[in-house]
Amino acid sequence: MAPAFVLHDHRKPRPHFDLRLEEDGVLRSWAVPRGLPDNPGDNRLAIAVPDHDLDHLTYEDVDKSIADIGTWEEHDRTDRRMLFTLHGRTGSRRYALIRTGEGWLLHLTKQQPPDDLEASP
Repeated sequence: MAPAFVLHDHRKPRPHFDLRLEEDGVLRSWAVPRGLPDNPGDNRLAIAVPDHDLDHLTYEDVDKSIADIGTWEEHDRTDRRMLFTLHGRTGSRRYALIRTGEGWLLHLTKQQPPDDLEASP
């Protein structure tokens, strides 16, 4: 079974999104202040935050709702970069998390998976 991901719309302390990827029995997590990139080639700051328990996959409260959920697949990883695809409720998008010294950038890659609708006969 493919590992899960969740994207939380988190409204406190300031509005931001939390990207959480299931790995090694926990959810590796990044706060993304401006949300996931919309256009191929775009970058967003991603701040690594402590791992979360797997029960956060479906966790919601008054300040946090699920913006997207699904599975993810890793394509390549080095010490400085991880290339992966999120397979969410509305389709698949390929991203790279790129280490920039102490921080991270979340990059929407120019090469995207084929649209599920385009792949259908």
